[in-house]
Amino acid sequence: MRALLALAALLLASGCVTVPGPPNPRDPWESYNRTVYNFNDAADKAVLKPIAQGYEFVLPAFARQGVRNFFDNLKDVNNGINNILQGKVKEGFSDFGRFGFNSVVGIFGLWDVATPLGLERHDEDFGQTLGVWGVPPGPFLMLPIFGPSNPRDAVGRFVDPSYAYNRTISDIAVRNSLYFTDVVSVRASLLKAGNILDDAALDRYSFVRDSFMQRRQNLVYDGKPPKDPDDE
Repeated sequence: MRALLALAALLLASGCVTVPGPPNPRDPWESYNRTVYNFNDAADKAVLKPIAQGYEFVLPAFARQGVRNFFDNLKDVNNGINNILQGKVKEGFSDFGRFGFNSVVGIFGLWDVATPLGLERHDEDFGQTLGVWGVPPGPFLMLPIFGPSNPRDAVGRFVDPSYAYNRTISDIAVRNSLYFTDVVSVRASLLKAGNILDDAALDRYSFVRDSFMQRRQNLVYDGKPPKDPDDE
């Protein structure tokens, strides 16, 4: 979600605007998706965004970055596993190395000391892995609370090892606190990009949908997707 809104901000800044057009064959559930999108947007404005704004106001930037680094460090295990599953062994072991180095030297990942040393993060998830294995994405699907997706990525979301740290914590209060802090941290990092999207005069649903679909295609093919006949 964070990268999606960042992409939205970049396209808007360059003057690329999506306007309503004919029905999208890749979005046959548009009526349902728009209803869920409106629900998510209302819930975000009423609950999550104000909490994220309060989080940003209370915590200084270095503390917010430390929280973000902590959760990103946990997800490096997920990145490594998915890289291995995709056959990218070198990248996988690089991500495992990041996790080990940041966990020890970076004190549980609060400081990212691996990146300056040349250990680059490779963001991968099981939805991308399924795509590499040849599983088609299917139509666009807006999930309640979780946001833009498709059937393939929806399955990947609940299989991904990145959620293992929550599932293995027996204390419900601790588990929910970790998950909620992660969500608020991500939402706080998106406040500026979200404000640009809020101020834009466009069909926000179509823009989010098209940006998401394009980004996921690029991620599956590591930035080199095949030409889509429909785009010709």
